[in-house]
Amino acid sequence: MRLVSATITQNTEIMPKIRLLGLLAPDIAGEVRPGQFIMVNCGEQRVLPRPISIHGTTAAGEVLLLVNIVGKGTEWLAQRQEGDSLQVIGPSGNGFTVSSGAKNLLLVAGGIGIAPLAFLTQQAASTKAVTLLMGATTASLLYPQDRLPQNIHIVRTTDDGSAGHRGLVTGVMPEYLNAADQVFACGPLPMYRSIESLARSTGKAQLVQVSLEVRMGCGIGTCYGCSIRTLQGMKKVCKDGPVFSLPDIVLDEVRV
Repeated sequence: MRLVSATITQNTEIMPKIRLLGLLAPDIAGEVRPGQFIMVNCGEQRVLPRPISIHGTTAAGEVLLLVNIVGKGTEWLAQRQEGDSLQVIGPSGNGFTVSSGAKNLLLVAGGIGIAPLAFLTQQAASTKAVTLLMGATTASLLYPQDRLPQNIHIVRTTDDGSAGHRGLVTGVMPEYLNAADQVFACGPLPMYRSIESLARSTGKAQLVQVSLEVRMGCGIGTCYGCSIRTLQGMKKVCKDGPVFSLPDIVLDEVRV
């Protein structure tokens, strides 16, 4: 983990109110792994930096972020221009762990949960068979397929049926769950509850890793503001996570 001044290399809207931000930060790009995040200083008006999942890296040493504009901090970030500098800390937290013996990976993305999972496809697609289940409320909020590796299997769902299968992304999971050696998910808590139920019914629960998004204070493990209850006791999402084994989390007590 390190504090760096990163230069913005790109800032493009790729979905409504969602921007792809590129930061030139080769030291971070060289060591980050899917599921980790960075803390971004979103202007002097905000006392605390904002945690944002790493969306990918490039050979040029860029760190890519998928920024969902939901408040003052992300609005400020969305207005930055190419060439501007940002103070960032990272890479932080623990990411996804892909077993060397796993051949078939199932990824489940709900909405903006595609952010860290796209990074995982970037690294895993060359050696694993990857199936990505990608859901959103409507077609315009589905992540662009041309930004994903061509050699993965993609299944799209929308709540309103405007693209792909109609319904929640977990509705298509049973078709793919049995063949999966590992499952990786990122999305809202209700999605995790559905995944837990499906995985337990098929004996796959221990194979599921999820990325939790909760409010963070410091982002470096000192303030305990992001603590959650697990079967192994209290854990800090910023330091022990954000990726956890799904059966270990006491989901009913998680507050976002």
